[in-house]
Formats: sequence, structure tokens, C-alpha cells
Amino acid sequence: MIIDVHTHLNNYDETKIVPLEENLAELQKSMAYNKVDHVLILTSYKVNEHRPSTRDVVNATRDLKNMDVVAGLSFLNFKERDLRELSEFLQDGLVKGIKLYPGYEPFYPYDPRCQIIYDLAQEFDVPVMFHTGDTYNPKGKLRFSHPLNIDDVAVDNPGMKIVICHIGNPWIRDCMEIVYKNKNVYADISGLVLGDFKSRFKKFMLQQVKDMILYAGEPRYLLYGTDWPICRMRTYIKFVDELGLPPDREEMIYWQNAAQLFKLDVGKPIKKPAPAQTSIAPEPVMGTS
Repeated sequence: MIIDVHTHLNNYDETKIVPLEENLAELQKSMAYNKVDHVLILTSYKVNEHRPSTRDVVNATRDLKNMDVVAGLSFLNFKERDLRELSEFLQDGLVKGIKLYPGYEPFYPYDPRCQIIYDLAQEFDVPVMFHTGDTYNPKGKLRFSHPLNIDDVAVDNPGMKIVICHIGNPWIRDCMEIVYKNKNVYADISGLVLGDFKSRFKKFMLQQVKDMILYAGEPRYLLYGTDWPICRMRTYIKFVDELGLPPDREEMIYWQNAAQLFKLDVGKPIKKPAPAQTSIAPEPVMGTS
């Protein structure tokens, strides 16, 4: 079984408007092509013609059993009505987590204004995911997205489940320490590359993830995610296969950790696809600028 905890329905080619339904169809094609069983769709910190709202994504996926939603919130702009709507989605099980975007927005995760969001997450026992590391947009401010900022949040909210997105890349060693030190902190491996891994960079990143597992121990904290459509699913499956992990650890990363953390109803696991061939076959993918 494969659960991808980090996908989007955003349109990253902003030279044209693409309907939500078209992006959703592309995601379904990529899932089928790569035998991905379940995905979490993360909404953005902003809403416009290229980035659908949480409500729109919830409505579009409501009847799709292999898709769940993580609600993006804007630190700069969230209002009481946004929290009321989010609370209703959480109560109904239509949202499985919350996503914040430090770096894209100029705030530290330990800002006191965030506490009301953390209290809501703990009330409904859902994880809070944080963007960390490099930003797709060069206008992002990296001091806000350093993974060390998550330590304060984890210590002050020991009952809250936390996900460090992108393993803090390029500050992966700092991420290692945060997940090792704080038992309520997890990390996903999404967004490490644009498109496909190239051989030299893949070799480098494979060693980084292997070092993280060696340092932080049994990877009960590590989650499979891609950041689709920015990153292709097939290249990520090859990446995990090439970590050379024992089957039990590989299954933890591919789906077991995510199913438990997000309380996903994924049914019985099916046989994982055979390791990919050396070359990467064509795959349906949305355009990225």
C-alpha cells in the first residue's frame, strides 16, 4: 500500500486558469498510473483562481474514499469564521489535519497567535503540518521556515501531533534532532526535487535520508509524500525503493505511519508495486512553471 501524505490541487502554471475538476482528474490519473492507494490533499494558505479553498476541495472529494483533505490556513489572514468552518469540517471527519506555511508567510510557528490553531488541532486530535526549508517561491523568507522553530511548538504542545514537511531541506540534520528529541513530531519526505530526481542529486538525498533514519532510529516518524504536481510520483517511488530498507521499515514509511497518524480508513493493504525500472516512464503530470 502507498499513502501519499502531501499532494495539492493548486495550479502552478499561473499563465492559465485550470478548473479544480481538471486538476483532480490529473491527480487521479497519476494515482492510478503509480498504484498509489490514498492521498492527502493540502490546500493553500491563500485562495484565488489558481488555489482552491478548503471548502471547494472538501466538496470535490467528499465521495472519493481514497482522498482526504488537510486544511491550509493563512497566519496573516485567518478569521474566527475560518476557525468555525474548520471546526465543522474536523467534527464531520472531512478534514484530517491542518497545514501552516511559515516562510511563505512571515511568522514563526511559535508565535502566540498560532495557539488557538494548536488548541483546535488537539481538541480533534489531528496533526498540524508545517512547511519547512526552501520555498518554491523565491520571495519566501527562510528564517521563518527553519525546522528548529518547530521545537518550541513541540515542547509547548506535547499532546499535539506535528509534521515537519520536506524534512526541513536543506536543514535535514536539524530535522533529525527535532524528530529524535520530540516523540510527537513526524516528518515527510515531500518536495525534495522539482519534477524528477537526477542521479547525482538523488544519490546525495538518499544518503541524507539514510543518515536521518540512522540518527533518529526506527522510522516510525517518517512519512511518504511527494508534493505532487511539483514532483512526480514515479520518481518518488523509485527514491524510496532505492533506500534499500527492510520491508517492515519500508511499509512504515509508505503507509503504516500515515494511516495511524491521520487515522485513515484505508482497509486491507494490497501488494505494493514492483520496484520501478531504471528509466522513468511517462506519467500524467500537471504543468509547473
